[in-house]
Parts: sequence; structure tokens; C-alpha cells
Amino acid sequence: MTKRILLVLLTSLAFAACEVKKKETSDNGQNSFIDSLMNEMTLEEKLGQLNLPSSGDIVTGTAASSDIGEKIRAGKVGGLFNINASKIKAVQKVAVEESRLKIPLIFGMDVIHGYKTLFPIPLGLSCSWDMDLIEQSARVAAVEASADGICWTFSPMVDISRDPRWGRVSEGNGEDPFLGSAIARAMVKGYQGDDLTQNNTIMACVKHFALYGAIEAGRDYNTVDMSRMRMFNEYLAPYQAAVDAGVGSVMTSFNEVDGVPASANKWLMTDLLRDQWGFNGFVVTDYTAINEMSAHGLGDLATVSGLSLNAGVDMDMVGEGFLTTLKKSMEDGIVSEAQINAACRRILKAKYKLGLFEDPYKYCDEQRQKTEIFNDEHRAKARELAAQTLVLLKNQDQILPLKKESKIALVGPMADNKENMAGTWSVAGDFKKSISLREGLEAVVGQGNVVYARGANITSDSLLEKRVSIFGKPTYRDNRSESAMISEVVKAAQGADVIVAAVGESAEMSGESASRSDIEIPESQRNLLKALLKTGKPVVMVLFTGRPLAMTWENENIPSILNVWFAGSEAGNAISDVLFGDVNPSGKLTATFPQNVGQVPLYYNHKNTGRPLPEGGWFQKFRSNYLDVSNAPLYPFGYGLSYTTFEYGDLSLSTDSLTMDDELTVSVKVSNTGDYDGAEVVQLYVRDVVGTITRPVKELKGFEKIKLAKGESKTVTFTLSKEDLAFYHQDMSFEAEPGAFKVFVGPSSAEGKEADFYLK
Repeated sequence: MTKRILLVLLTSLAFAACEVKKKETSDNGQNSFIDSLMNEMTLEEKLGQLNLPSSGDIVTGTAASSDIGEKIRAGKVGGLFNINASKIKAVQKVAVEESRLKIPLIFGMDVIHGYKTLFPIPLGLSCSWDMDLIEQSARVAAVEASADGICWTFSPMVDISRDPRWGRVSEGNGEDPFLGSAIARAMVKGYQGDDLTQNNTIMACVKHFALYGAIEAGRDYNTVDMSRMRMFNEYLAPYQAAVDAGVGSVMTSFNEVDGVPASANKWLMTDLLRDQWGFNGFVVTDYTAINEMSAHGLGDLATVSGLSLNAGVDMDMVGEGFLTTLKKSMEDGIVSEAQINAACRRILKAKYKLGLFEDPYKYCDEQRQKTEIFNDEHRAKARELAAQTLVLLKNQDQILPLKKESKIALVGPMADNKENMAGTWSVAGDFKKSISLREGLEAVVGQGNVVYARGANITSDSLLEKRVSIFGKPTYRDNRSESAMISEVVKAAQGADVIVAAVGESAEMSGESASRSDIEIPESQRNLLKALLKTGKPVVMVLFTGRPLAMTWENENIPSILNVWFAGSEAGNAISDVLFGDVNPSGKLTATFPQNVGQVPLYYNHKNTGRPLPEGGWFQKFRSNYLDVSNAPLYPFGYGLSYTTFEYGDLSLSTDSLTMDDELTVSVKVSNTGDYDGAEVVQLYVRDVVGTITRPVKELKGFEKIKLAKGESKTVTFTLSKEDLAFYHQDMSFEAEPGAFKVFVGPSSAEGKEADFYLK
């Protein structure tokens, strides 16, 4: 070994030792501080730290708090959430200047897909398959929220969902645990950065732990029931990825797990989360989740509050069961003082990590408020990212991209609606600052070349429309008859070169408490589309949605379909960027679109039955299929078109016989064979051909988004090891099994090149 190498090695070891020593010193200082503080606290003040009332600005559940100021002075509040930013400094002042022990509050908010600068809904973000951009979206959100006094966000939501009837599918990352895990890591890193003491980072809260996306019938807050193997192999990975990434807090889910509601489930909150995964942050319930366990049948408020604390829950959101019942429960021996102390310590530790004891007002910076919120840089990033999330579902006769000299008839209930561009769970946004599709198109071709007519309401059902016109997102119902609106549209289309129809869902037709049994486009809008087709003009359907929809008729009849989700503050500009070809669409679906609702749940990584239908087939008697529809999805997981074309070469494997200690490299040459520069998401899937338990037909195990100029080629290489091939067994061991495997690489889960290898 040369002296230079030895010097470098010794320097590295010394640096590592120094970092360990610094961490030990920091941990010792933190522990000493918290020990000293807790020695001064009364039992009531400790219970106060476990209490998270709502500010009253936004109420989503069944309970509300009052007399917040007096409770803060009495040390009965640990934090507040969804409070108006203008009130935070004043409320914090009450806590640190008027309460006995001057313990600062933690301020949380549902910063789900941006703060003031709104990015696409999470389901849309996931369709970018771009972890750097997704992390940047969380970083922008953290910068803006922290500039306005927020230091804690109830995000990311990583619930795997395979049922588009569930409204909250819009708030997650789709159906795949591998992709969901990558996004969980990116979001936590974006929010928390490398140092939570910095005033432009915020603490993340992964939710909803656990299995919320698997509720029965797609009906929100409903029951979940599944085996442990299915939990671990198909649903739990994204939560664990967030924990491994250092997430500071975890939120319980509303559903039950193994027959016990999550907030009272000790196996979930202690055995798995803390003991097995090593989580060392704090656990907060969802809104009134403890109180709601009485309706589940677990007992009165005192009983369920005791169950929750014993399970490992630290903070009670809104319900105040901890605050009002735990003292007596401790006296009765139902809970222990040690458990209360442990929960209180975790809350205080989070506040210490955030630097709130050192400077309670560190997030209340008026200068940052003026310069770091909804600025040009952040809006440009939102526009860039939004364009990457749009998914081109169909482009018959290459109608898209549009020519910038085109005269456009813009129609549909979503064509000129700023407030609905953001989508659901955008609580801090100023919706009137969003860019509508009409504004985006007019900015490109000029107002004189865009003729607008509404053409239809979101739905003909006025009561349904009223239910989805909430949270400051009106649908602007037109009370004219359907025939009158359609006649106006047909007239507007006569002088146009192309019709752009902005249809689908409004923002709050998906989201929390927005489940739908019918996931087709409403009849009023389909009637509009039928009338547009009769004009003979080319029709581009711009689809706004927070979930996969059943669009068999639209796919069969509309020549061009661009799925834009809800693209955020810069929606109109980003959609126009793609419609006119300034950005080539590259989004790929992260949730399967069914042909009809009767196929649900439908997902790519399903298992075979003992009587599988031959691939590509439809009906065979005594096979697993339907009489009236094929098993195939309308649009599969990973699917998305481009204005250019990509060609995949044959797969090259470094070996066809892999040992447990080696790695396998899989390479494929991808070429841009079309007429536009573009980006392609290259996806790798594996299948374990024979196992001791049944295995999915395919599982995503790698992806890479590459940019290729027209005529350019690139070789993409993936690496597989035994960890990528491992799975949970009946005894809950996690290991790979020797045997035959197939590997697939292609543009979606439904197509690609295939090769075989053996693990020995």
C-alpha cells in the first residue's frame, strides 16, 4: 500500500470516527435536554404534548376543538395543523412566552403535492418515473411551506392501491411496490433534506400505516383483510422504504389490520414498525382515528385511547382521547406512566431535531415569505415536471402535436376552470393563480385562434355536481339545456382546424371521501364527445382525472387522447407544451386502466390461477375469464405513447446461470426510430417460474428514463442480485429460491423482450 493511499485511508477513518463522535455528542445533548425538561413536566403537560388539535381552519372529520389558546397556555397542546400561516407566529408566541414550560408547538399541514406552487397530484407525479424531479417537487414544497411557518407535512402517502373506485388513489403512487418504494425515498429526501435543523426543510410523515389502499369495494374508510405474506410481498415495501430513508413520523390508517384497527394494532405499530424496522420517530393518528375505533366496536373513548397508547401511538390527532382519559387509565393500571413518558419523549425529540427549542420562530421568516413562495423559479419547475407526467394514451393519424398556426375549438367543462387545475389535497394553494387550459392555449396561438364553448356540465346530476364542488373548486354549472350547450359547441367548431375537448373528472371527484362506483366519464360529457365526432373535425380529448377511468368507448372512438391528470399551478402551460410538441410526452401509467368497472381490481403483477386463460385469448369455458369482456386491461401498467417511436434490441445477459453471491447484468439497446427527440421509460420485470409459494406473473425490478435524440441509440443496463429475486415465505423469512427465472425489458408491463436465466 502506498503512503498516499494509506494517508487517504487514515484520513477517511478519522473523519468517520469524528462524525460518529459528533453524533454521539449530539444525541447525548438531546437526551440530557429532554431528560431535564421531562423532570419538570407534570403528567398533564406530558399528555398535552400528545395532543394535536386542529386549528379549525380546515375540518375533515367529525370533531373540532375549541379554546385552543387557553389549552396552549395550560400546556395541553403539542402541535397544530392546517393553521393559517398568518397566525403561526402569534400562536407560537403563546406557547413559548405564556405557558409554564415554554415548550414550542410543532406546526403541520397537508402539503401533499406542493404548497403554494402546486405540482401534479401524486398519481400524476408517479407517471413521470423521474425520481430526481419528484424529489425536487418535495424540495420546493418544503422550501415554501417552511418559509410560511410549517415544519411538518403529512406526506408522502405511499398506500398501494389496485382499485380505482377508491378516491384516494389520486393521492398515492399507483399499484406497484417497487416503484412506490423509490418514490417514497425520493419524497422523504426532498422534504427532509440532509439536516432537519435547516429552516428550509420540514419533517415528513409517511402514511397511511398500513394497507389503506386495499380497502374493500373501493369505499373509503372500509375494511382491509389480507394474509401476512400478501402484506409483506405486495403492500408494505413503500412504508419500509420511507422508514429506511429516515422519515421522522408515521401516520396510522383508518382501516383495520388483522381484525384490529391500525391505531390500536400493537403488532403493526410496535412489533413491526419499531422492533423489526427500527423506526425511531413518532406515530400520529389520522383525523379522529382513535375516537372512530368506538364505531369499529372496540369500546368507549377511554378504552380505545388506552389501546392506542399501548399499541405504540404517540400523538392523538383532534380526538383528545389521550388528553382527557389517559390520566385515569394510568391510575387504573390500564396504561403505564412509562408509556406516556415514551410517547412524550418522542414528540419532544422531534421538536429538538427540528431546532424548535433553539429558535421557536425559525420558520417564521418574513423575508423568505416574500421571495421563496410561488416565485418564478418554482413555477418553472412545476411546469417542467407537469409536462413529464402527461400520458399520451392514443394518437391515431398523428393528430398530435398540434400546429401552432391552428385554429382551435376548445370545449368541455374543464377547458376554462382555473380552480380545478390543482386537483385534490391542495389546501394551501391559491387556485385563481393556476393557469387554465384556455390560458395555456391562448398564450401559444393567440386569443383570436381559440374559440371557446363549454358544451357540457361535469355531470347532468346537479346533486352529484354539488358534492364535488367543494374546497373552493367550483364547477360553474351551466343551467342551459344539454342540447343548447351542444349546439353552441357545434357552431364554434365549424371554423376550427381541430377540436380540443377538456373532459373527465373535476378536482374533487377523486380524493378523500370521493369513492365512485361508476368510473366512466359522465354521460353528459360523452354526449358532447359524440356530437364533436359528428362534425368531422379531428378531436383531441384532454382527459382530467384523479384515477384510472373505464374508457372503452372513448378509446374506440376518439382519435387522440392525452391524460393530463390534474397538473397543478402551471397546468395550462404544461398541457400546451405537450399538445404543441414543445415537450414530447413521456409519462407512463402507474395504475392499470380497466375496460370496465367489473374487472376491478385489475393490476399487472397478479398471480396465475390453476386454469389461466392463454395469453391474448378471450373466452374459453372452464378457464378464468369473463363471458362479456376479455381479461386484458384497456391500458396496462407502464403504458404511454410518444410522438416518436422507440425500438428495443434483443436482451444481453452477463450470464444465464447466476449464483447467490453474484450479480446479473441485463442490457438492451434502445433506439429512437421516429421523427422527434424524446424520452423513454425502459422497464425491467422478472418472473420467478417455480416457487414454494405462488409468484406473480411479472414484477417490476428496475427502470430508467432515458432521453434520445432522433436517430440516437443507447444501451441501458440493469443489475439484478439475489435481493431483487427474494420474497417473503410462509415463515416470513425473506430470501431468494434457486430455480428458473424470466426477465422482460420493454416499454410497458404488457410488451418487451424476454430472456431466461437460472439462480443456483
